[in-house]
Amino acid sequence: MKIAKAKAKGRLRGKQPKLNPRQEAHLVELFETGEHSTAELADLFGVGRSTVYRALESQQISDDLTLCFRPAGHTTAGRLRRQPRSR
Repeated sequence: MKIAKAKAKGRLRGKQPKLNPRQEAHLVELFETGEHSTAELADLFGVGRSTVYRALESQQISDDLTLCFRPAGHTTAGRLRRQPRSR
């Protein structure tokens, strides 16, 4: 019953976002300058890279990310292929 009461009062919100809208806008601005990588931005803001990608996606930059940050050997399964060992 506690959950129903919380929903009725509008207090059941779920997990709070890691970045507020102002921080998210600043992160996107820094990314657009091209001076920082996504890993550097994650470190600067104290969040994971996935949070950085989510923030950029919400600002509709995700189309460019697909081309810019796809690692060599990227597969559709999202994993890198192992390079054969030289013996």
